Amino acid sequence: MLTRALGLALGFAADRLLGDPHRWHPVAGFGRVASTLEARVYADHRAAGVPHVLALVGGAAGLGLAAQRATRGHPGPAVAVIAVVTWAVLGGTSLDREAAAVGAHLDAGHLPAARVRLTHLVGRDPTHLDEGEVARAVVESVAENTSDAVVAPLVWGALAGVPGLVAHRAANTLDAMVGHRNARYERFGWAAARLDDLLNLPGSRLSALLAASLAPGVGGSARDALDAWRRDAAKHPSPNAGPVEASFAGALGIRLGGVNVYGSRVEDRPVLGSGRPVAPHDISRARTLARRVGVAACGVAVVIALRPTRAPRRRR
Repeated sequence: MLTRALGLALGFAADRLLGDPHRWHPVAGFGRVASTLEARVYADHRAAGVPHVLALVGGAAGLGLAAQRATRGHPGPAVAVIAVVTWAVLGGTSLDREAAAVGAHLDAGHLPAARVRLTHLVGRDPTHLDEGEVARAVVESVAENTSDAVVAPLVWGALAGVPGLVAHRAANTLDAMVGHRNARYERFGWAAARLDDLLNLPGSRLSALLAASLAPGVGGSARDALDAWRRDAAKHPSPNAGPVEASFAGALGIRLGGVNVYGSRVEDRPVLGSGRPVAPHDISRARTLARRVGVAACGVAVVIALRPTRAPRRRR
């Protein structure tokens, strides 16, 4: 298990130093394959979406398993493979950079530019958002995506190695592509959305717990974060975004939730947290908390990867 732990740590460090690969990103390639398959098998019912997800996520996991088996017994290549895959699937640094870019526009008083840059982070319509609403959108995205793009893949990498890393990222990418509640994907994308919910469950709970424990470092209270998680998380429509966003809200002493516009669809999200409304300076605090949650999650993943395993019994 030492190779897995070392590979995860090196991959996490590579994401921190380099961010996402600028060219030939494997996730982009996976997206193209998924789009091609969707064009061939799409139908407006759940029965079409299930094999679509199984083929893509299962295929990605199978490739990951093959790579892991090919390097078994060769520590150097094994560490390199898991490090490169970890780097490719994590998105913490890119998330942080996008949040920082929106915050910089707000700090400079350039609200229109902040609205445009916000579209790199969220799918909601930013046209009429004021500074506080732009900041709220950034903090919500930082919270949710820290769980989805950093903590959850590290957990699955620790538990299942390369197959766990790529299966989680494949499911998460498919959810972003087809897991929408709209006329086209309400039924076809059901399987992708449910699988993503399942795979993100352990990461979201760990993210919420780490955010609460690290709250004092950003001027917040662990008790407030835990109270917000317990009281408000279940109100959120997402079973995984709810705990994380509620814990971040409590840790930062702010309120999240409210009206979000997605094209012609309007969602009135429940309030998470009992603090003040979000202000532009909270973006920096949320980024700091998210980075620390990522570091702590990497430490937890290394500990999990190093856990002793029971050797199989020999038959007599």
